[in-house]
Amino acid sequence: MSEEQLTSTLAPQSTVPAISLVIPMYNAEKYISECLESVLVQTFKDFEVIVVDDCSTDSSCEIVESYIPKFDGRLRLASMEKNTGSGALPKNKGLMLSRGEYIAFLDDDDMLTKTAFEELHKLAKDYEADVVYCEKNYSVDDDGTNLRIYSRPPVDFTDKPVFDSEDIAERYNNLMRWRYSVIQWRKFVKRSLIMENELFFPPTCPSDDDIWTIGLVLCAKKLLRVPNIVYINRSTKNSIMHAKKTVEQAVNFWINPLLFGLKNLDEMIEPHEYFKKNPANHFYLLEAFLVGKVAYAFKNFGQITSKDVYRVIREKYGEKFGEYDVLIPALFAALHRDKVLFDRLKKSADEATERVVELERELKTLRTNNRIAELEKELRKLKSERISELESELKKLKS
Repeated sequence: MSEEQLTSTLAPQSTVPAISLVIPMYNAEKYISECLESVLVQTFKDFEVIVVDDCSTDSSCEIVESYIPKFDGRLRLASMEKNTGSGALPKNKGLMLSRGEYIAFLDDDDMLTKTAFEELHKLAKDYEADVVYCEKNYSVDDDGTNLRIYSRPPVDFTDKPVFDSEDIAERYNNLMRWRYSVIQWRKFVKRSLIMENELFFPPTCPSDDDIWTIGLVLCAKKLLRVPNIVYINRSTKNSIMHAKKTVEQAVNFWINPLLFGLKNLDEMIEPHEYFKKNPANHFYLLEAFLVGKVAYAFKNFGQITSKDVYRVIREKYGEKFGEYDVLIPALFAALHRDKVLFDRLKKSADEATERVVELERELKTLRTNNRIAELEKELRKLKSERISELESELKKLKS
């Protein structure tokens, strides 16, 4: 079904819904029904749903189409022209198609609690917030069982709605301390904030959420942190982050944020007056992003060698580097080699530290045992001396 055909299933264009829910989708036939069911039963009904399919090859689209009548004109299915390999561009398309006063996001394998929209909309209205930021979410296993609360990054969580400081310097410090979760679906955002500041997701995968969140934090005046837990995230082994990859796919996947994400981030923060006045902090934010992504990339390389890193980067991106087509891949390969060496040395140092602690514990035990032996010897001596004294006294008494 085409986008034009589905337009007729929407409520009249003059009717602006309170909430637009954007769901990027790819091969989600196993989960999309449960996902949409959690939206269908929302206690707050003034919303629209925009599912953007990234060229699924399974029955995901057919399943979504079957739900269109159930949503009474509040559900649209749109499609990307070609597979993009990430949720970034589908999310952007969803944003462009949205009409709601507020924007919410939902992954195609996740769910919402029944009162999610009711709680988020009330908070946004009562506090006149630009962003309602949920610090925690629920997490379940692939089969939907083992419900637990997920609360990362580990910070001092609020137990009541509270506004984040509007001071950009403080926001910058919070970003440097990873105070904010980068996950986009923890944020309920005023659509006008996104559109006026052109807060779209960069075409990097992964890390589009990281860059978008930084932009959001820097642009939002009223950022409300809340303790409400309304999102249910499913831990799946087939997600884009955990899916098994070839050497070429793995290097490309983890290096992409470094090659292009850094530039996207620079463009995101460059217009802010704070960073023009504090160029050092501009650099430190870029540096923190770079260091974090390099460490995360190399951590996920597994058994990939430095030679593989050089080969794949040069083959995949060499033309983009021009005369630096050898230098840049070589630098990445050298970084990878040094990281592998560092990890190996760190592992040896950690093992040595553990052995030292173990030996100190054994030595303490030996010292304790030796002390016990000394005390027993002293006690035997005292007993012997005392017995001799008593025998001598007894002998005197008898005489």
